Amino acid sequence: MLSRSYRSIVPAVVLATAVVTASTVLPASAATTKKTPPDPAGQHSVRGGVSDQNFYFVMADRFNNGTKANDDGGLGADPMVSGYDPSRKGFYNGGDLKGLQDRLDYIQGLGTNALWLTPSFKNKAVQGDGSVENSSAGYHGYWVTDFTQIDPHLGTNAELKTLIDAAHARGMKVYFDIITNHTADVIQYQESESAPYISKETEPYRTVAGEAFDDHDYAGTQDFPALDPSTSFPYTPVVPEAEKDVKVPAWLNDSTLYHNRGNTTFSGEDALYGDFFGLDDLFTENPRVVNGFVDIYKSWIRDFGIDGFRIDTMKHVNDEFWQQFGPQVLSYAKEQGKDEFFMFGEVFDTSKSVTSKFTTRNKMQAVLDFGFQGAARSFASQSSKASGLAEFFNGDDWYTDADSNVYQLPTFLGNHDMGRIGTFIAQDNAGASDAELVERDELAHELMYFSRGNPVVYYGDEQGFTGAGGDQDSRQSMFASQVQEYLDDDLLGTSATHAADNFDTGHPLYRKISELAALTAEHPTLRSGAQQNRYAADAPGIYAFSRIDAKEQREYVVAVNNSESAQTAEIPTYEAKQPFNLVYGNAAADVKTNTQAKLTVSVPPLSTVVYQAAGRLAQSKAAPGVVVKKPVTAAGDATRMKVTADVDGNSFYEVTFQARTAGGEWESIGTDDNAPYQVFHDVSAMQSGASVEYRAVVLDNAGHTSASEPRSGVVGEPAQPETVTVAGSLNTELGCTEDWQPSCEQASMTYEPTHRLWQLNVPNLPAGTYGFKAALNGSWDENYGVGGVLDGPNIVFQHSGGAVTFLYDHATNVISAVTAGPQPAAVSVPGSLNSELGCAGDWMPDCPQAQLALDPVDGIWKLSVPDLAAGSYEFKAAINGSWAENYGLGGAPNGSNIALKHDGGPVTFRYDPASHLLTTR
Repeated sequence: MLSRSYRSIVPAVVLATAVVTASTVLPASAATTKKTPPDPAGQHSVRGGVSDQNFYFVMADRFNNGTKANDDGGLGADPMVSGYDPSRKGFYNGGDLKGLQDRLDYIQGLGTNALWLTPSFKNKAVQGDGSVENSSAGYHGYWVTDFTQIDPHLGTNAELKTLIDAAHARGMKVYFDIITNHTADVIQYQESESAPYISKETEPYRTVAGEAFDDHDYAGTQDFPALDPSTSFPYTPVVPEAEKDVKVPAWLNDSTLYHNRGNTTFSGEDALYGDFFGLDDLFTENPRVVNGFVDIYKSWIRDFGIDGFRIDTMKHVNDEFWQQFGPQVLSYAKEQGKDEFFMFGEVFDTSKSVTSKFTTRNKMQAVLDFGFQGAARSFASQSSKASGLAEFFNGDDWYTDADSNVYQLPTFLGNHDMGRIGTFIAQDNAGASDAELVERDELAHELMYFSRGNPVVYYGDEQGFTGAGGDQDSRQSMFASQVQEYLDDDLLGTSATHAADNFDTGHPLYRKISELAALTAEHPTLRSGAQQNRYAADAPGIYAFSRIDAKEQREYVVAVNNSESAQTAEIPTYEAKQPFNLVYGNAAADVKTNTQAKLTVSVPPLSTVVYQAAGRLAQSKAAPGVVVKKPVTAAGDATRMKVTADVDGNSFYEVTFQARTAGGEWESIGTDDNAPYQVFHDVSAMQSGASVEYRAVVLDNAGHTSASEPRSGVVGEPAQPETVTVAGSLNTELGCTEDWQPSCEQASMTYEPTHRLWQLNVPNLPAGTYGFKAALNGSWDENYGVGGVLDGPNIVFQHSGGAVTFLYDHATNVISAVTAGPQPAAVSVPGSLNSELGCAGDWMPDCPQAQLALDPVDGIWKLSVPDLAAGSYEFKAAINGSWAENYGLGGAPNGSNIALKHDGGPVTFRYDPASHLLTTR
């Protein structure tokens, strides 16, 4: 039945001056709380044994030269044989394990309790075309030939054991950087030197008998067909005679244990099967490879007491490998007495729907938080709006499952591949004073140390290292360098250069990092406490969050300010009239919340303040009511169900979600300790259309529990309606014959299958107040109003005039109107198609040929490509020629890549600045 009530008002999605993130959302209804024994399903949020780690990430060759005896690795004076040339940034420069041990006082002085080494196994010393100019050395450790031996340039196995024992004696853990995706480049291809990738569709794998098969059918099992190097692969692998036995263990010399499909382009299928810059890509679907690597890394745990692994190129290895490798290695480590053994992987992606699957579906403990790196740079270095941080942290629940969550992720500001935080800050603030650059660097570190996760300091950042960019340009030595490119660097916070040693414990950044580590050790809630978004300015300014420990129950408020002027904000907290004391920063020593539980905080420019509540939270008398909302297919990942609970109350709560299928028992799928309370349940193993029942159990701060009524969800993308119409009082403005016309063609939305959203762009809607709903299939039989409620109240839209975009999501039944702010200066489509467009390379946001043009008629940015080659492509929308602001699948900021399988021919890219949807036609 048509509703024209305006009692429930939903304004247009326009940006306010600030986003205030309250601690809870009141449900539409709440269950009555009864005095009953606590529900055992009510659990505390998981905290791993590594939620108090301060990592120091170091490249041994570039840190400290303990002895010159091993500089050439015993290979002689010729740099093209030994790889040692201290004047070249791409060759060994002389650092070693003894040098690391000699400087443990310096490293520990930063507050470091976890030392992470780049791969230290024996490497192929030099790779390239035979010329010095086009060759480089394995100083970084990622070209392994022998997985059982320390590289002679760095020392010996015995010296590693001595270093580990010395670190353990100081209470420091040692983490090894390991590789399972590839080995050094030894295998060549008989047919080609350049070896472009050949897909499985073009050339399937074949058994020794010549029968085609899909390797994925065997992944995760202990079975695999026998293979023949001469007939099983699209390329014929050939190993030079001099290197036929160079790899250790010996099984690595079997060329049938490699994919042999040519070089990856880092997108689609070849991201898993292609050779990584020519490196030999292992056949990780084969159980011989899985079992072989499990055995290799067990030995390093058993024989050397390694405390954990950072895993290289995790994104480029199949899921089934991790589902076996992770649990087996972790179980073995615990058998060896390593109860806090910890593994985290490199998944070079900023989309949480992508990165989180490695800790949920793939059973690994953690991944490096690349999304945090981008958000922190945007905030601290580029002075983006503070609400961007709130949006970023709001996505943390993607990582929540029964045994892990976002609190375990290592966070970082820069690294050996992408570049240093000092470099980014200098690039983003050209012309700024050194004092400002240091302030911004300190602000970035404050955000990293006070927010959730385990902070990683990249060696040299504490000395203000910068550099021209990433990779070799971000790998300066801490000892006096002879590399001319490094000698030209301008370091932050010092007049020093790379011509001398840089181990200055008086450097302002060294002192700042030491101070942050000491403060978080004194106040461990700032490291492991629940993190709750509180306030975010919709401009440069204050982002505030609270941290609270489930046991201590004392709230901390952290406020970071990226504005160049002092800012003041009223920050919501859990309790009214609560005194707070300053524990960090330059601000009033004592403040108190008002009767609305808001804390007025003033923060100096480019700085941070932290307050601690004087008292603990009042104990709850009874657990609040809880209601599970309609479970829906998660935007950006159709294999996950988004399950959300509304909790009636305003205190610290922990909500455990449970799921069951027909006839099954309730199983916990994750506990969330901050609002909005939600999990993204992995249902990839279930059949599409299967019904899953969910419930939520609230645990309050006094041990009381309450449970919701069960709510069912259906796995898989729901069948889309034939049509969706924006039916309302605006229909005549759109050209319909009358208002509230559910069958009007001019009000009909267009379905975008890539984004799974319905969209209607209106270039110029007159100013006014309008009511509307989503009408399906041209009638009022099925319609949705406020909050996606069937037959719900009309949505009210107050419009100032101009372009507006309507969006409808059939997974949630929510329809909304969004308006754009000022048009950007430029919009581009960086992706794997850029080289086809004439760009110098792929993924180039500043490439002229990838730029869209604004169509003033409809306000949409467009790029028409007359003849795009057939292929599978990935892309995003980039704003103003850089990655600082970008939009992916579903219009999400820093979202997943958008995929396009193109048959060849013309294609038009269209970007809507209101919804941020980038679509193709």
